[in-house]
Amino acid sequence: MEINKKIEKAKKGDQIAFTFILDHYWNEVFGFMLKRTENETDAEDITIETFSKAFDKISTYNSEFQFNTWLIAIAKNVHIDLLRKKKSNLFVEITEEQDRQAYNIADTTPSAEDELITEQNLSRLLQFIKELKPHYQEVIQLRYFQELSYQEIATKIDEPISNVKIKLLRAKKLLAEIIQQKR
Repeated sequence: MEINKKIEKAKKGDQIAFTFILDHYWNEVFGFMLKRTENETDAEDITIETFSKAFDKISTYNSEFQFNTWLIAIAKNVHIDLLRKKKSNLFVEITEEQDRQAYNIADTTPSAEDELITEQNLSRLLQFIKELKPHYQEVIQLRYFQELSYQEIATKIDEPISNVKIKLLRAKKLLAEIIQQKR
């Protein structure tokens, strides 16, 4: 029954309860997604997104059902959304005019303008990241710019892997809020 008490505390915003729930259910959700995706990176990303959504909507959790069943249902939906996104990126309708233009392009290397746009977007993203607290900046930088695994990050910053997962989860949420505010 300890987990039910933690869920109730998490509903009231208790961060320690959130950490406990993440630690308690991480392997189950990650293992489930690893079997479905057969891709460790996708499974990690889906698991993080699952806990993010679950923590956002924890007040809607109905305690008549098992918490892990609720988490797995969220994970399935996140996975389906990811598959839809990937599928929609794969199949793009091309008009005859676009097809002709594509054949007329002699050089496919990015133009100076393309590079500038990419640099400006990266520059803006880096500015947003700089608005985060230093420990959040560090985990974002290690995960997404240096592409370290959770275990490598945990070793590098000398913290338990569960802390790394929580920090990344919070950093991504805070970064998303900053980006939304600046639009």
